[in-house]
Amino acid sequence: MSRKHTPFLQNRAVGHIVALLFFVGLGYALFVAASGMNYIWKWNSVPKYFAYEQETTIEAPFDGIISIDGHTVTIKGTEESKQYDISGYDKLKYKNGEKIYEGDTLGSKKSWTAGPLTNGLLTTLKISALAALLSLILGTVIAFMKLSDYQFLKDIATVYITVIRGTPLLVQIFIFYFIVATIFDIPRFYAGVISLGIFYGAYLAEVLRGAIQSIDTGQYEAAKSLGMNGWTTMRYIIMPQALKRALPALVGEVIALVKDSSLVSVISITDLTKVGREIVANTFSPFETWIIVALIYFAITFSLSIFGHRIEKRMRERGGY
Repeated sequence: MSRKHTPFLQNRAVGHIVALLFFVGLGYALFVAASGMNYIWKWNSVPKYFAYEQETTIEAPFDGIISIDGHTVTIKGTEESKQYDISGYDKLKYKNGEKIYEGDTLGSKKSWTAGPLTNGLLTTLKISALAALLSLILGTVIAFMKLSDYQFLKDIATVYITVIRGTPLLVQIFIFYFIVATIFDIPRFYAGVISLGIFYGAYLAEVLRGAIQSIDTGQYEAAKSLGMNGWTTMRYIIMPQALKRALPALVGEVIALVKDSSLVSVISITDLTKVGREIVANTFSPFETWIIVALIYFAITFSLSIFGHRIEKRMRERGGY
């Protein structure tokens, strides 16, 4: 029996090559277009945005006589004296008993310190992690309220989901920060975290509710026939399966949360996006800065995606789908 012939363009290897050539051509076209803008690229300045060598100096606060005792330097003025620990500093420029004047540099040392992009990245990760945890807790509570037999809990959950999903996140951040956070004196960092958590809590609630309702009712009846109550059934039978089914959507929502965390920069939280704006304002290097910021966000979301796929694969190997 003859093998079925695969069309040339439907061949997998050929498809990969064509796609690669497409992206190479697209990149080259963008490069040519950027070259025609007479823009001066400053890629050599990018590394210092992640880490740079900072110089720390010790300056004399007033006129006086210097006294050196091991790693301790004492400056004795006419009315006061002050001591400094010079361990780790370069060799002193003055000798014991020498006269110094206010503003004279006694010694200096260089040390590596985190740059603005590193600090902004850490802030973005903190906000995203706390907001994801809050949204998961809130989403779980709201999902159970939506499935509750009590009508008032259903109504509260329905109104919450409808209002939150029906208004933009940016508007919610402004409302929460300028009204709620002002009334209760909440710091802007936590205002951003709570705003993101409340917003994505509504989406996670619907994801979990749908996953729970997708479990066959026969499993409830089987658990009941074994003498299991509602809480035990939900904990050991329903929720493990629901979480497995909801995992891809949950990972997708967390990835969206990380990207939307950039919106908290509008309330002056120094996250990755705000740091990017500050660098552009100070250096006039928009292309390099925003390309790097975009790549950092992509690295975070891609890592989350890989992590989610690995958990899915492990769950498939254990069964339950």
